[in-house]
Amino acid sequence: MDSIDKKLLTIIQKDFPVCSRPFQELGEQLGISEEETIKRMKKLKEQGIIRRLGGIFDSRKLGYKSTLCAMAVPKEKLPQVISTVNQYLGVTHNYLRDHDYYNLWFTLITPSEVNLRKTLTEIERETGLKVYNLPALKLFKIKVNFHVPGVEGERGIV
Repeated sequence: MDSIDKKLLTIIQKDFPVCSRPFQELGEQLGISEEETIKRMKKLKEQGIIRRLGGIFDSRKLGYKSTLCAMAVPKEKLPQVISTVNQYLGVTHNYLRDHDYYNLWFTLITPSEVNLRKTLTEIERETGLKVYNLPALKLFKIKVNFHVPGVEGERGIV
């Protein structure tokens, strides 16, 4: 990565432009063209440095309900259960964990509490396994900006 890539990574973490031509605006900030900005973003994505680029919305303010779920899945059933869970559009994360009992964890966001319960019931019916519904009792939200070495004046955690 050169200094422009490092500055680009720093900017997109906290000040991504919300406009009709965001890559053009980023390029102007960096002194490069829109095309060069897009090329660099694609390369950083291909290299795995950028995993995802997208908005983060407060689903609660939009009326959605969310929960963390845990399942105890026998090893031989993992591929089938993972496939079943992942078919639901509201599943935003799905992780295998090395745990003595609960080895599959996922988050689910749905438009309503009724829809959330219905989805969890469907997953239980389709997999034959219990889904443990673990809704947040209190929300703690932190914002993390990763320090990019070589960029002056940036802090890691805000």
